[in-house]
Amino acid sequence: MAKRKRLTPPQETYLSAGLETKAMGSPFSMRLSPSPPLSAAPIAHVAAEAAALNAAREIADELEAARAEGRMVLSLPLGAIESDHLVRDRLVQDDEDMAALIESLRARGQQVPIEVVDLGAGRYGLISGWRRLAALRHLRAETGEARFATVQALLRRPESSSEAYLAMVEENEIRANLGHYERARIAARAAEMGVYPDVQTALRHLFQSASRAKRSKIGSFVTLYRALDPVLRFPAAIPERLGLALAQAIEADETLTSRIQALLTQAEATTPAEEQGLLTRALRPDAPPSETGPRQIAPGLWLQLAGSPRNRRLTLSGPKLDEALQARLEDWLKSQG
Repeated sequence: MAKRKRLTPPQETYLSAGLETKAMGSPFSMRLSPSPPLSAAPIAHVAAEAAALNAAREIADELEAARAEGRMVLSLPLGAIESDHLVRDRLVQDDEDMAALIESLRARGQQVPIEVVDLGAGRYGLISGWRRLAALRHLRAETGEARFATVQALLRRPESSSEAYLAMVEENEIRANLGHYERARIAARAAEMGVYPDVQTALRHLFQSASRAKRSKIGSFVTLYRALDPVLRFPAAIPERLGLALAQAIEADETLTSRIQALLTQAEATTPAEEQGLLTRALRPDAPPSETGPRQIAPGLWLQLAGSPRNRRLTLSGPKLDEALQARLEDWLKSQG
């Protein structure tokens, strides 16, 4: 029986040391070792990276374009907004409407962004949205909450100051209709500041969507603004009919302006109704009190009799009219039974 050869395990260093072969009749030997890994990326990988980079650049460019064109809502610090960048067209604000706006912002946050222009150095000039900005500032001061520390805004790039004024006027015309005096005032102020060469140009540009008749009425209120603005306390409340009559009378009588100014300064009306009564009296000094509006019967008290002989109305107004006076008046009227 033939002998069996004993098998031994392979040497562990055999393969790790590499293979060595000798060429026939040659003293040289060659050692084979593992090939080094490829260092260059495949072409598909390079193309994918380039495409991703281009896509990122396109997104960045589109975001910047959206920001510049006013299509992106920005979150800006309240303190960065200059609310007096333009002469505001609204003279008064309704306390009830402002209170409702404040409560809406408190409950739901800001839903409609304001409009601003970039002034540089992190500052922005307000174009439209004065009431929203004022309400947010009120909430920030009242609550100190971080959510009221910023305002949502759209960045506008008006080509000129006149375009900025037009944007402000149009926003208020749409959201909260202005009175004739407020319209006249902003047109006159814009012309005074050199935004427009004259008032007529300002009226045509700012109220280009209005009819010619409406622009003519606003122009009449410009006369009222120029003559009485320093002494009027409730100009935005002047009704159209009274304002047009005053403007016509002022243009016809050069001395009327000084007489009205003296009357308003001396009387110091405390309510719109009182002031309108004084203006009506200045137009018709010989008219009976019932037609000229309220007359002062005591310091802080004004009385007005109005209506037809069959339906008279007596109105008492003024800062002195409190609950105590009302109670005494009611008792006296009951005693007259």
